[in-house]
Amino acid sequence: MFQYIIDEIFYEVKKLDLKGKQAEYIPELAKVSPEKFAVSLFDLSGNTYEAGDTNDKFSLQSIAKVFAFTMAYRIKGKEIFRRVGVEPSGNPFNSLMQLEQENGFPRNPLINAGALAVCDVLIDELKHPERQLLEFIRLIAQNQHITFNNSVYLSEKETGYRNRALINLMKSFGTIHNSTEKVLDLYYKLCSVEMNTGELAKTFSLYANEGNIYGTNKQILTKSQTKRTNAIMQTCGFYDEAGEFTFRVGLPGKSGVGGGIAAVHPGKYAVAVWSPLLNRKGNSVKGMKILELLTTKLGWSIF
Repeated sequence: MFQYIIDEIFYEVKKLDLKGKQAEYIPELAKVSPEKFAVSLFDLSGNTYEAGDTNDKFSLQSIAKVFAFTMAYRIKGKEIFRRVGVEPSGNPFNSLMQLEQENGFPRNPLINAGALAVCDVLIDELKHPERQLLEFIRLIAQNQHITFNNSVYLSEKETGYRNRALINLMKSFGTIHNSTEKVLDLYYKLCSVEMNTGELAKTFSLYANEGNIYGTNKQILTKSQTKRTNAIMQTCGFYDEAGEFTFRVGLPGKSGVGGGIAAVHPGKYAVAVWSPLLNRKGNSVKGMKILELLTTKLGWSIF
């Protein structure tokens, strides 16, 4: 059933004349072919169903914020929410205005300010943050070949003026404990993590599987923590388009400006889509459409 539906919706969306453009403000992302398109679904029986450019890796960008938050939540428990909130922003993911109005306290861990605060927490807690964060992502991915894309990392580091403004604003309020350069460096490395859609879907199965790594006895998050992480993805995972995604798709998920989207149906599957063409909110145009069709044709959502 899954493969039939994946093939059907992939070719249906591929034929549509959907308009969008790449994240040109990150030069390395602007180089990616706008024709790239892939979808992979990993079910909790261990099967993968996919179509399109599924061997191509892409930088996860904001999708990887979920992994950093997961690691920090695992380490700090509910104390993490002293450093970052859980409310939807209702504003662009890199808004300075909201951050200043709220005294440098980030609304949630999935916007840029929140992810910077999470990276600051990891630097507080870890002896070798960059290495240990990558090791953690490899652990939940069950894949030792996952790595950073150095070209994307350098491209973001050279052009990330807005992120530099965000972290300096937070530093002025005392929200950031460590060197702003050190935190930014970890953040840019995080955003440059690359996977293909099959790898991403399997990694995201953690959130469909009550916080357990599929096929192992390794519990990363408790059931309660997994529920709360999924709730944050549901309400905050798509910048200021989270309500639209919930309305159209009805799954917890996270998007990234590299064109990826990962989403989960708890107890059933995880799905990842990649198409670099973005809408005005920074979400993949084809990704949004294919996930809407997926839940419509399956007749399943969390609602």
